[in-house]
Amino acid sequence: MQISHAASENQSAFLIAKKNACLGCHATNKKIVGPSFESIALKYKNDPNAQSFLKNKILKGGAGSWGVVPMPANAKLNDVDLSLLTSWILRGAPGEN
Repeated sequence: MQISHAASENQSAFLIAKKNACLGCHATNKKIVGPSFESIALKYKNDPNAQSFLKNKILKGGAGSWGVVPMPANAKLNDVDLSLLTSWILRGAPGEN
């Protein structure tokens, strides 16, 4: 049952990322415009504040963490979707197709 729940969460997070144009700049394992989700997960893996930081970064946008190219704000995302999306990113975006 846990595997199916995890797969469902991964699919939901992927759909949130797709719907909000995250996949135009990010991919699981390669840099596009922004860093790969695997690179993000690796960079923040030992940071206890990573989820909060990433939620804020996604919500407000900005630049500087990965270079000078700014990430646009995604202010329309609610906290539940932000939490699901950031958890998925911090796991390296498993199940992205």
